[in-house]
Amino acid sequence: MDRGFYRKVDVPDHAHYIVAFFVAVIGAVGVIGNALVMYAFICNKKLRSPPNYFIVNLAVSDFLMAITQSPIFFVSSLYKEWVFGKTGCKIYAFCGALFGITSMINLVAISIERYVVITKPLQAIRWTSKRRTLISILLVWVYSLAWSSAPLLGWSSYIPEGLMTSCTWDYVTATPANKSYTLMLCCLVFFVPLGIISYCYVFMFLAIRKTSRDLESMGTQMRNTALGQQQSITREWKLAKVAFVVIVVYVLSWSPYAFVTLIAWAGYSSILTPYSKAVPAVIAKASAIYNPFIYAIIHSKYRDTLAEKVPCLHFLNKPPLSTLTSFTKRPVCNDVMLDPLTQQAPLLMTLQSSNQLIEKEQTHQLEQEINFKNYLIQEKPAVLDGVSQCICDQGLVSDSANMATIPLLMTRLGEDHKKDKGQEGQIVSS
Repeated sequence: MDRGFYRKVDVPDHAHYIVAFFVAVIGAVGVIGNALVMYAFICNKKLRSPPNYFIVNLAVSDFLMAITQSPIFFVSSLYKEWVFGKTGCKIYAFCGALFGITSMINLVAISIERYVVITKPLQAIRWTSKRRTLISILLVWVYSLAWSSAPLLGWSSYIPEGLMTSCTWDYVTATPANKSYTLMLCCLVFFVPLGIISYCYVFMFLAIRKTSRDLESMGTQMRNTALGQQQSITREWKLAKVAFVVIVVYVLSWSPYAFVTLIAWAGYSSILTPYSKAVPAVIAKASAIYNPFIYAIIHSKYRDTLAEKVPCLHFLNKPPLSTLTSFTKRPVCNDVMLDPLTQQAPLLMTLQSSNQLIEKEQTHQLEQEINFKNYLIQEKPAVLDGVSQCICDQGLVSDSANMATIPLLMTRLGEDHKKDKGQEGQIVSS
Protein backbone atom coordinates (compact mmCIF):
# COMPACT_ATOMS: atom_id res chain seq x y z
CA MET A 1 0.00 0.00 0.00
CA ASP A 2 1.28 3.46 -0.90
CA ARG A 3 1.20 5.25 2.43
CA GLY A 4 1.97 8.56 0.73
CA PHE A 5 -1.13 8.23 -1.41
CA TYR A 6 -3.40 7.83 1.65
CA ARG A 7 -1.59 10.22 3.98
CA LYS A 8 -3.49 12.62 6.21
CA VAL A 9 -2.79 16.30 6.66
CA ASP A 10 -2.32 17.94 10.03
CA VAL A 11 -5.32 20.28 10.20
CA PRO A 12 -8.04 20.69 12.84
CA ASP A 13 -11.10 18.50 12.49
CA HIS A 14 -13.41 21.46 12.17
CA ALA A 15 -11.64 22.46 8.93
CA HIS A 16 -12.85 19.22 7.33
CA TYR A 17 -16.36 19.76 8.64
CA ILE A 18 -16.52 23.32 7.28
CA VAL A 19 -15.43 22.07 3.87
CA ALA A 20 -18.02 19.30 4.08
CA PHE A 21 -20.77 21.84 4.79
CA PHE A 22 -19.94 24.02 1.79
CA VAL A 23 -19.54 20.99 -0.47
CA ALA A 24 -22.97 19.72 0.59
CA VAL A 25 -24.58 23.10 -0.19
CA ILE A 26 -22.84 23.32 -3.55
CA GLY A 27 -23.92 19.79 -4.43
CA ALA A 28 -27.56 20.31 -3.44
CA VAL A 29 -27.92 23.64 -5.27
CA GLY A 30 -26.04 22.37 -8.32
CA VAL A 31 -28.11 19.21 -8.67
CA ILE A 32 -31.47 20.94 -8.12
CA GLY A 33 -30.72 24.01 -10.22
CA ASN A 34 -29.44 22.14 -13.23
CA ALA A 35 -32.16 19.49 -12.93
CA LEU A 36 -34.77 22.28 -13.16
CA VAL A 37 -33.17 23.56 -16.36
CA MET A 38 -33.29 20.10 -17.95
CA TYR A 39 -36.86 19.57 -16.72
CA ALA A 40 -38.00 22.85 -18.27
CA PHE A 41 -36.37 21.89 -21.55
CA ILE A 42 -38.20 18.54 -21.59
CA CYS A 43 -41.58 20.06 -20.70
CA ASN A 44 -41.59 23.01 -23.11
CA LYS A 45 -41.16 22.16 -26.79
CA LYS A 46 -40.67 25.84 -27.62
CA LEU A 47 -37.36 25.74 -25.76
CA ARG A 48 -35.96 22.99 -28.01
CA SER A 49 -34.24 25.34 -30.41
CA PRO A 50 -30.58 24.95 -31.51
CA PRO A 51 -29.20 27.83 -29.38
CA ASN A 52 -30.88 26.38 -26.29
CA TYR A 53 -29.12 23.06 -26.88
CA PHE A 54 -25.94 24.71 -25.63
CA ILE A 55 -27.70 25.83 -22.46
CA VAL A 56 -29.05 22.33 -21.83
CA ASN A 57 -25.63 20.82 -22.52
CA LEU A 58 -24.19 23.20 -19.96
CA ALA A 59 -26.86 22.13 -17.47
CA VAL A 60 -26.10 18.45 -18.12
CA SER A 61 -22.35 18.86 -17.54
CA ASP A 62 -22.88 20.95 -14.40
CA PHE A 63 -25.45 18.47 -13.10
CA LEU A 64 -23.03 15.57 -13.58
CA MET A 65 -20.25 17.64 -12.04
CA ALA A 66 -22.30 18.25 -8.90
CA ILE A 67 -23.69 14.74 -8.53
CA THR A 68 -20.35 12.94 -9.05
CA GLN A 69 -18.12 15.26 -7.01
CA SER A 70 -20.04 16.59 -4.03
CA PRO A 71 -21.21 13.32 -2.37
CA ILE A 72 -17.75 11.71 -2.50
CA PHE A 73 -16.03 14.91 -1.41
CA PHE A 74 -18.53 15.24 1.44
CA VAL A 75 -18.00 11.68 2.74
CA SER A 76 -14.21 11.96 2.57
CA SER A 77 -14.34 15.24 4.49
CA LEU A 78 -16.34 13.59 7.26
CA TYR A 79 -13.72 10.81 7.48
CA LYS A 80 -10.97 13.45 7.23
CA GLU A 81 -9.10 11.44 4.56
CA TRP A 82 -9.59 9.83 1.16
CA VAL A 83 -11.43 6.55 1.74
CA PHE A 84 -12.28 5.36 -1.80
CA GLY A 85 -8.91 3.92 -2.82
CA LYS A 86 -6.59 4.65 -5.73
CA THR A 87 -9.06 3.50 -8.39
CA GLY A 88 -11.81 5.60 -6.84
CA CYS A 89 -9.46 8.58 -6.86
CA LYS A 90 -8.80 8.19 -10.57
CA ILE A 91 -12.49 7.85 -11.43
CA TYR A 92 -13.42 10.81 -9.23
CA ALA A 93 -10.72 13.07 -10.70
CA PHE A 94 -11.50 11.95 -14.26
CA CYS A 95 -15.19 12.85 -13.84
CA GLY A 96 -14.33 16.20 -12.29
CA ALA A 97 -11.96 17.04 -15.13
CA LEU A 98 -14.33 15.83 -17.86
CA PHE A 99 -17.42 17.70 -16.67
CA GLY A 100 -15.52 20.79 -15.55
CA ILE A 101 -13.72 21.20 -18.88
CA THR A 102 -16.96 20.51 -20.76
CA SER A 103 -18.70 23.33 -18.90
CA MET A 104 -15.90 25.78 -19.67
CA ILE A 105 -15.63 24.90 -23.37
CA ASN A 106 -19.42 25.00 -23.63
CA LEU A 107 -19.29 28.62 -22.43
CA VAL A 108 -16.99 29.30 -25.38
CA ALA A 109 -19.49 27.70 -27.76
CA ILE A 110 -22.31 29.83 -26.34
CA SER A 111 -20.22 32.98 -26.72
CA ILE A 112 -19.33 32.20 -30.34
CA GLU A 113 -22.97 31.40 -31.20
CA ARG A 114 -24.21 34.67 -29.74
CA TYR A 115 -21.37 36.57 -31.43
CA VAL A 116 -22.38 35.19 -34.84
CA VAL A 117 -26.11 35.83 -34.28
CA ILE A 118 -25.66 39.45 -33.19
CA THR A 119 -22.77 40.62 -35.40
CA LYS A 120 -23.45 38.48 -38.49
CA PRO A 121 -27.23 37.92 -38.56
CA LEU A 122 -27.43 36.77 -42.19
CA GLN A 123 -24.66 34.18 -41.75
CA ALA A 124 -26.33 33.00 -38.53
CA ILE A 125 -29.29 31.70 -40.56
CA ARG A 126 -26.97 29.15 -42.16
CA TRP A 127 -24.74 28.38 -39.20
CA THR A 128 -27.23 27.98 -36.33
CA SER A 129 -28.92 24.84 -37.64
CA LYS A 130 -29.78 21.85 -35.46
CA ARG A 131 -27.20 19.63 -37.16
CA ARG A 132 -24.34 22.12 -36.77
CA THR A 133 -25.28 22.74 -33.14
CA LEU A 134 -25.23 19.02 -32.30
CA ILE A 135 -21.87 18.66 -34.05
CA SER A 136 -20.50 21.56 -32.00
CA ILE A 137 -21.71 19.95 -28.78
CA LEU A 138 -20.11 16.65 -29.77
CA LEU A 139 -16.79 18.42 -30.41
CA VAL A 140 -17.01 20.05 -26.98
CA TRP A 141 -17.29 16.63 -25.32
CA VAL A 142 -14.53 15.10 -27.46
CA TYR A 143 -12.16 17.96 -26.63
CA SER A 144 -12.91 17.61 -22.92
CA LEU A 145 -12.57 13.82 -23.03
CA ALA A 146 -9.12 14.11 -24.60
CA TRP A 147 -7.81 16.34 -21.82
CA SER A 148 -9.39 14.39 -18.96
CA SER A 149 -8.16 11.02 -20.31
CA ALA A 150 -4.52 12.10 -20.62
CA PRO A 151 -3.58 11.44 -16.95
CA LEU A 152 -5.09 7.94 -17.21
CA LEU A 153 -2.85 7.24 -20.20
CA GLY A 154 0.40 8.36 -18.58
CA TRP A 155 0.56 12.10 -19.21
CA SER A 156 0.57 13.22 -15.55
CA SER A 157 -1.58 11.27 -13.03
CA TYR A 158 -4.50 11.65 -10.64
CA ILE A 159 -3.75 11.91 -6.89
CA PRO A 160 -5.40 13.31 -3.71
CA GLU A 161 -5.10 17.07 -3.23
CA GLY A 162 -5.57 19.79 -0.64
CA LEU A 163 -6.85 18.29 2.60
CA MET A 164 -6.47 14.83 1.01
CA THR A 165 -10.24 14.48 0.71
CA SER A 166 -10.55 15.04 -3.07
CA CYS A 167 -8.48 14.20 -6.15
CA THR A 168 -7.11 15.99 -9.19
CA TRP A 169 -4.16 15.74 -11.55
CA ASP A 170 -0.67 15.88 -10.04
CA TYR A 171 0.43 19.48 -10.44
CA VAL A 172 2.69 19.38 -7.36
CA THR A 173 5.31 16.79 -8.30
CA ALA A 174 7.94 18.41 -10.53
CA THR A 175 8.29 15.92 -13.37
CA PRO A 176 8.42 16.77 -17.10
CA ALA A 177 5.09 15.02 -17.71
CA ASN A 178 3.32 16.81 -14.86
CA LYS A 179 4.73 20.23 -15.70
CA SER A 180 3.96 19.98 -19.40
CA TYR A 181 0.41 18.77 -18.76
CA THR A 182 -0.23 21.53 -16.22
CA LEU A 183 1.01 24.26 -18.55
CA MET A 184 -0.92 23.04 -21.58
CA LEU A 185 -4.08 22.48 -19.56
CA CYS A 186 -4.03 25.98 -18.05
CA CYS A 187 -3.40 27.59 -21.42
CA LEU A 188 -5.79 25.62 -23.66
CA VAL A 189 -8.57 25.06 -21.13
CA PHE A 190 -8.53 28.33 -19.18
CA PHE A 191 -6.63 31.27 -20.70
CA VAL A 192 -7.43 30.69 -24.38
CA PRO A 193 -11.17 30.08 -23.70
CA LEU A 194 -11.21 33.18 -21.50
CA GLY A 195 -9.70 35.21 -24.33
CA ILE A 196 -12.27 33.90 -26.82
CA ILE A 197 -15.17 34.70 -24.49
CA SER A 198 -13.83 38.20 -23.86
CA TYR A 199 -13.33 38.81 -27.58
CA CYS A 200 -16.88 37.71 -28.44
CA TYR A 201 -18.61 39.81 -25.81
CA VAL A 202 -16.46 42.89 -26.39
CA PHE A 203 -17.15 42.89 -30.12
CA MET A 204 -20.86 42.21 -29.55
CA PHE A 205 -20.99 45.29 -27.37
CA LEU A 206 -19.03 47.37 -29.87
CA ALA A 207 -21.22 46.23 -32.77
CA ILE A 208 -24.43 47.28 -31.05
CA ARG A 209 -22.93 50.57 -29.90
CA LYS A 210 -21.82 51.30 -33.46
CA THR A 211 -25.31 50.48 -34.70
CA SER A 212 -26.84 52.89 -32.20
CA ARG A 213 -24.55 55.66 -33.41
CA ASP A 214 -25.30 54.88 -37.05
CA LEU A 215 -29.01 55.20 -36.36
CA GLU A 216 -28.46 58.78 -35.24
CA SER A 217 -27.27 59.69 -38.73
CA MET A 218 -30.29 58.12 -40.45
CA GLY A 219 -33.59 59.78 -41.19
CA THR A 220 -36.45 59.85 -38.74
CA GLN A 221 -38.45 57.29 -40.69
CA MET A 222 -35.49 54.91 -40.82
CA ARG A 223 -34.93 55.17 -37.07
CA ASN A 224 -38.57 54.49 -36.31
CA THR A 225 -38.54 51.44 -38.57
CA ALA A 226 -35.47 50.10 -36.72
CA LEU A 227 -37.41 50.13 -33.41
CA GLY A 228 -35.96 53.43 -32.31
CA GLN A 229 -32.71 54.61 -30.86
CA GLN A 230 -33.85 54.38 -27.24
CA GLN A 231 -34.61 50.68 -27.36
CA SER A 232 -31.31 49.96 -29.09
CA ILE A 233 -29.38 51.73 -26.36
CA THR A 234 -31.32 49.86 -23.69
CA ARG A 235 -30.56 46.53 -25.31
CA GLU A 236 -26.90 47.56 -25.61
CA TRP A 237 -26.67 48.26 -21.89
CA LYS A 238 -28.40 44.99 -21.03
CA LEU A 239 -25.95 43.07 -23.23
CA ALA A 240 -23.02 44.79 -21.53
CA LYS A 241 -24.28 43.76 -18.10
CA VAL A 242 -24.79 40.14 -19.16
CA ALA A 243 -21.30 40.05 -20.66
CA PHE A 244 -19.84 41.48 -17.46
CA VAL A 245 -21.57 38.87 -15.28
CA VAL A 246 -20.55 35.96 -17.51
CA ILE A 247 -16.89 36.91 -17.68
CA VAL A 248 -16.57 37.82 -13.99
CA VAL A 249 -18.19 34.59 -12.79
CA TYR A 250 -16.02 32.56 -15.13
CA VAL A 251 -12.83 34.21 -13.88
CA LEU A 252 -13.80 34.10 -10.20
CA SER A 253 -14.66 30.41 -10.37
CA TRP A 254 -11.54 29.08 -12.04
CA SER A 255 -8.74 31.65 -11.74
CA PRO A 256 -7.78 30.77 -8.13
CA TYR A 257 -7.37 27.12 -9.10
CA ALA A 258 -5.42 28.03 -12.25
CA PHE A 259 -3.05 30.32 -10.35
CA VAL A 260 -2.39 27.72 -7.65
CA THR A 261 -1.45 25.15 -10.27
CA LEU A 262 0.80 27.65 -12.04
CA ILE A 263 2.57 28.45 -8.76
CA ALA A 264 3.33 24.77 -8.35
CA TRP A 265 4.36 24.54 -12.01
CA ALA A 266 6.84 27.38 -11.49
CA GLY A 267 8.57 25.38 -8.74
CA TYR A 268 7.10 27.03 -5.65
CA SER A 269 4.84 24.21 -4.48
CA SER A 270 6.52 24.31 -1.07
CA ILE A 271 4.77 27.59 -0.25
CA LEU A 272 1.34 26.08 -0.88
CA THR A 273 -0.49 24.99 2.24
CA PRO A 274 -3.29 22.40 2.35
CA TYR A 275 -5.79 25.24 2.72
CA SER A 276 -4.42 27.14 -0.31
CA LYS A 277 -4.96 24.01 -2.42
CA ALA A 278 -8.33 22.96 -0.98
CA VAL A 279 -10.19 26.30 -1.10
CA PRO A 280 -9.60 26.98 -4.83
CA ALA A 281 -10.82 23.44 -5.59
CA VAL A 282 -14.08 24.10 -3.73
CA ILE A 283 -14.56 27.44 -5.50
CA ALA A 284 -14.00 25.79 -8.89
CA LYS A 285 -16.58 23.09 -8.15
CA ALA A 286 -19.03 25.83 -7.14
CA SER A 287 -19.10 26.99 -10.78
CA ALA A 288 -21.78 24.34 -11.33
CA ILE A 289 -24.32 26.39 -9.36
CA TYR A 290 -23.88 29.75 -11.12
CA ASN A 291 -24.55 28.88 -14.73
CA PRO A 292 -28.21 27.82 -14.35
CA PHE A 293 -29.06 31.24 -12.94
CA ILE A 294 -27.06 33.17 -15.53
CA TYR A 295 -28.06 31.27 -18.66
CA ALA A 296 -31.43 29.74 -17.88
CA ILE A 297 -33.30 30.82 -14.77
CA ILE A 298 -33.28 34.51 -15.84
CA HIS A 299 -34.73 33.54 -19.24
CA SER A 300 -38.42 34.45 -19.41
CA LYS A 301 -39.51 31.23 -21.15
CA TYR A 302 -37.68 29.09 -18.62
CA ARG A 303 -39.20 31.08 -15.77
CA ASP A 304 -42.69 30.68 -17.16
CA THR A 305 -42.20 26.94 -17.71
CA LEU A 306 -40.86 26.37 -14.21
CA ALA A 307 -43.61 28.50 -12.70
CA GLU A 308 -46.21 26.41 -14.52
CA LYS A 309 -44.74 22.96 -13.87
CA VAL A 310 -43.30 23.42 -10.36
CA PRO A 311 -45.92 24.69 -7.87
CA CYS A 312 -43.39 26.07 -5.38
CA LEU A 313 -41.86 28.27 -8.12
CA HIS A 314 -45.11 29.94 -9.21
CA PHE A 315 -43.76 33.31 -8.08
CA LEU A 316 -41.29 33.32 -11.01
CA ASN A 317 -43.92 34.41 -13.54
CA LYS A 318 -45.00 37.54 -11.64
CA PRO A 319 -44.07 40.70 -13.60
CA PRO A 320 -41.92 43.15 -11.67
CA LEU A 321 -43.57 46.34 -10.45
CA SER A 322 -40.42 48.30 -9.82
CA THR A 323 -38.51 50.02 -12.55
CA LEU A 324 -34.78 50.15 -13.05
CA THR A 325 -32.75 53.16 -14.04
CA SER A 326 -30.34 52.67 -16.90
CA PHE A 327 -27.11 54.50 -17.53
CA THR A 328 -29.10 57.17 -19.38
CA LYS A 329 -30.89 57.98 -16.09
CA ARG A 330 -34.23 57.21 -17.71
CA PRO A 331 -36.65 54.63 -16.28
CA VAL A 332 -37.17 51.33 -18.07
CA CYS A 333 -39.76 48.63 -17.51
CA ASN A 334 -39.14 45.03 -18.57
CA ASP A 335 -36.13 46.10 -20.67
CA VAL A 336 -38.27 48.40 -22.89
CA MET A 337 -37.98 52.18 -22.77
CA LEU A 338 -41.18 53.95 -21.83
CA ASP A 339 -42.70 56.75 -23.91
CA PRO A 340 -41.69 60.31 -22.96
CA LEU A 341 -45.22 61.16 -21.83
CA THR A 342 -45.28 58.12 -19.59
CA GLN A 343 -42.12 59.26 -17.82
CA GLN A 344 -44.09 62.11 -16.25
CA ALA A 345 -46.23 59.63 -14.31
CA PRO A 346 -45.19 58.43 -10.86
CA LEU A 347 -42.67 55.61 -10.84
CA LEU A 348 -44.71 53.56 -8.40
CA MET A 349 -47.76 52.39 -10.38
CA THR A 350 -50.27 49.62 -9.94
CA LEU A 351 -49.88 46.20 -11.53
CA GLN A 352 -52.76 46.79 -13.94
CA SER A 353 -51.31 50.02 -15.26
CA SER A 354 -47.90 48.42 -15.72
CA ASN A 355 -49.35 45.54 -17.72
CA GLN A 356 -51.31 47.93 -19.95
CA LEU A 357 -48.15 49.85 -20.78
CA ILE A 358 -46.29 46.65 -21.59
CA GLU A 359 -49.09 45.45 -23.90
CA LYS A 360 -49.17 48.84 -25.64
CA GLU A 361 -45.41 48.79 -26.20
CA GLN A 362 -45.53 45.24 -27.57
CA THR A 363 -48.28 46.24 -30.03
CA HIS A 364 -46.21 49.24 -31.11
CA GLN A 365 -43.16 46.99 -31.69
CA LEU A 366 -45.26 44.62 -33.82
CA GLU A 367 -46.42 47.51 -36.01
CA GLN A 368 -42.82 48.65 -36.44
CA GLU A 369 -41.71 45.17 -37.51
CA ILE A 370 -44.51 45.11 -40.12
CA ASN A 371 -43.38 48.50 -41.44
CA PHE A 372 -39.82 47.20 -41.57
CA LYS A 373 -40.85 44.21 -43.69
CA ASN A 374 -42.84 46.48 -46.02
CA TYR A 375 -39.74 48.59 -46.49
CA LEU A 376 -37.73 45.50 -47.40
CA ILE A 377 -40.36 44.45 -49.95
CA GLN A 378 -40.08 47.82 -51.68
CA GLU A 379 -36.32 48.27 -51.47
CA LYS A 380 -34.69 44.86 -51.20
CA PRO A 381 -37.05 42.03 -52.12
CA ALA A 382 -34.18 39.65 -52.82
CA VAL A 383 -33.14 39.45 -49.17
CA LEU A 384 -36.62 39.52 -47.65
CA ASP A 385 -36.86 35.83 -46.97
CA GLY A 386 -33.55 35.55 -45.14
CA VAL A 387 -34.11 38.69 -43.08
CA SER A 388 -37.69 37.75 -42.21
CA GLN A 389 -36.57 34.38 -40.97
CA CYS A 390 -33.82 35.95 -38.84
CA ILE A 391 -36.31 38.32 -37.22
CA CYS A 392 -39.33 36.09 -36.77
CA ASP A 393 -37.87 32.70 -35.85
CA GLN A 394 -37.95 32.92 -32.09
CA GLY A 395 -36.36 29.49 -31.77
CA LEU A 396 -33.27 30.66 -33.66
CA VAL A 397 -32.06 33.54 -31.53
CA SER A 398 -32.81 35.06 -28.16
CA ASP A 399 -35.07 38.05 -27.62
CA SER A 400 -32.15 40.42 -27.08
CA ALA A 401 -30.46 39.13 -30.22
CA ASN A 402 -33.58 39.86 -32.27
CA MET A 403 -33.67 43.45 -31.06
CA ALA A 404 -30.00 43.87 -31.89
CA THR A 405 -30.28 42.20 -35.29
CA ILE A 406 -32.85 44.60 -36.76
CA PRO A 407 -30.71 47.78 -36.43
CA LEU A 408 -27.71 45.91 -37.83
CA LEU A 409 -29.72 44.83 -40.88
CA MET A 410 -31.09 48.33 -41.33
CA THR A 411 -27.57 49.75 -41.28
CA ARG A 412 -26.47 47.24 -43.90
CA LEU A 413 -29.49 47.94 -46.10
CA GLY A 414 -28.91 51.67 -45.77
CA GLU A 415 -25.33 51.25 -46.98
CA ASP A 416 -26.54 49.15 -49.94
CA HIS A 417 -29.10 51.84 -50.79
CA LYS A 418 -26.34 54.47 -50.87
CA LYS A 419 -24.23 52.25 -53.14
CA ASP A 420 -27.18 51.83 -55.55
CA LYS A 421 -27.66 55.60 -55.75
CA GLY A 422 -23.95 56.07 -56.36
CA GLN A 423 -23.99 53.60 -59.23
CA GLU A 424 -27.03 55.33 -60.74
CA GLY A 425 -25.21 58.66 -60.57
CA GLN A 426 -22.18 57.23 -62.35
CA ILE A 427 -24.38 55.88 -65.17
CA VAL A 428 -26.10 59.26 -65.62
CA SER A 429 -22.81 61.16 -65.66
CA SER A 430 -21.33 58.79 -68.21
